[in-house]
Amino acid sequence: MPQATIRPYRESDLDDLYRICLQTGHSGDDATSMFDDPRILGHVFAAPYGLLEPSLAFVAEDEAGVGGYIVGALDSRAFEKRLEAEWWPALRDRYPAPPPELAPEQLTPDQRAASYVHDPLTVPDELAGNYPSHLHINMVPRLQSQGVGRQLMSTLIQALREQGSVGLHFFVRPANERALGFYRHLGFTEISAEGPVIFAMDLRPAPPGSQNLPVTK
Repeated sequence: MPQATIRPYRESDLDDLYRICLQTGHSGDDATSMFDDPRILGHVFAAPYGLLEPSLAFVAEDEAGVGGYIVGALDSRAFEKRLEAEWWPALRDRYPAPPPELAPEQLTPDQRAASYVHDPLTVPDELAGNYPSHLHINMVPRLQSQGVGRQLMSTLIQALREQGSVGLHFFVRPANERALGFYRHLGFTEISAEGPVIFAMDLRPAPPGSQNLPVTK
């Protein structure tokens, strides 16, 4: 099977971001059957990165097409402000907030995604200082276990370092055991395992005689 190639995101890849986000949206498994609106998940976790910060978006493509992506934000706090100004308002008009009387476990998948539109995730203070950048990465099954995820991660980390990032973080659902093992293998540090697992990596240049945490092809 030909190896997938990693390349920068293009505007024509936007629908692929939406599709892959949905096909991996159930703790890494296909969430297509769970959602009434197939794009709502991508509105939250994929599309705004390609549209608003394309220099930190990359895709993995093989002969069958785009099957994976990694997207990131250099400054998470600044990205949150830009989403508030440019992205969420139109979506809030389109998707009503879930009824306040419903408990989180009573929400449908669409309502749960809509709750992020109306009450977006924010970066905790303890992460914003040391690990200001964040990412999302997803691949469909055909590209897994081939080193593609490692290449995507290496590509984004290099781009973040070139843009001056001092640190990177991201969240993983505890149920996604395959992903948890992958990130531990790459050398990410677990900051917290209460609720979503938080992984982080220091991106500052290593002092003489030491090494940065290994993320290589």
